[in-house]
Amino acid sequence: MVTIKDIAKLANVSHTTVSRALNDSPLIKPGTKKKILELASQLNYTPNYNAKSLVMQKSHTIGLFLTSITNGTSSSFFVETVKGVNSVIDQQYNLYVRGIEDLDDFTMIHHKRFDGIILMSQSDVDDDFIAYLKEKKIPCVVLGRDIGDPTLTNIVSNDREGSTQIVKHLIKNGHRDIAIVEGIKGFKSTMERREGYLKALIDYQIPIKNEYIVQGNYDMESGYQALEKLLALDHPPTALFCSNDDMAIGALNAAFAKGLTVPKDISIVGFDDIEFARYTNPSLTTVKRPIEQISSLGAKKMLEMLEIEENKEAPGEKIYVETELVIRRSVSPLKV
Repeated sequence: MVTIKDIAKLANVSHTTVSRALNDSPLIKPGTKKKILELASQLNYTPNYNAKSLVMQKSHTIGLFLTSITNGTSSSFFVETVKGVNSVIDQQYNLYVRGIEDLDDFTMIHHKRFDGIILMSQSDVDDDFIAYLKEKKIPCVVLGRDIGDPTLTNIVSNDREGSTQIVKHLIKNGHRDIAIVEGIKGFKSTMERREGYLKALIDYQIPIKNEYIVQGNYDMESGYQALEKLLALDHPPTALFCSNDDMAIGALNAAFAKGLTVPKDISIVGFDDIEFARYTNPSLTTVKRPIEQISSLGAKKMLEMLEIEENKEAPGEKIYVETELVIRRSVSPLKV
């Protein structure tokens, strides 16, 4: 196996010079750099990252953590999160994926194991984990939840505005009896989407009915059960806003099981715009929450942080990624 020392001997330079040239250091003259890179290519040199890690005290591993992988995280949300990060993290880094709830404690999180952490945060139960990363000075990018910490890089979608927009779409189609299936209690997304729902009703001076607010679990089963519960009311809603697409798909199936036609008998909308949303019958009107875009942007920010010279902390910033109303076929004007 060819080493840096082999290239240094052939190029008649020090191994430090070779290392700097291979890492594109501006300290090396262009002619010398070109000569070294040509030699490395001819000799089919590949970096030994294990050795490099020992010298530079780098693990060459980036951690992608979610609040939970099993509880309240739909398969589509998980896939888009990993896909977004993986599209940016190059082969120089290993990607380690884990749920915070699976950790017995945080002692396994340290500089020798992780160069940086990307956290898709769904709940404020993650605050202790974030505080630990700050204490250990491990570079961290937080996605998905507004954490209110100006010292960290935080990338979020405007869920409240997206929810307001889609509920107003139902109202503009003549609906006033609009129910909501909420997500998991304590999740920031649950609270933001509920606030957006309430704001739309308040803006149009529509009375808020507690019986139209049903607890869900961000999975299809809870969406199915929620619509069953709502249909059993003396005065069922004419439209239903589900706080994610998985629950909306469950609700679509519950309507079908009850012999109802969507959107003729009841209009149903979701949130997230997962891939399946366009293939349901009818196709689902929803809010596009660009999880893959948020995740890839988070990964880019992490790589930028890791390029900053050691002992220099990256400045914090908050980035909002806008949601978008996606109108399909699951809503129709209310016939009176």
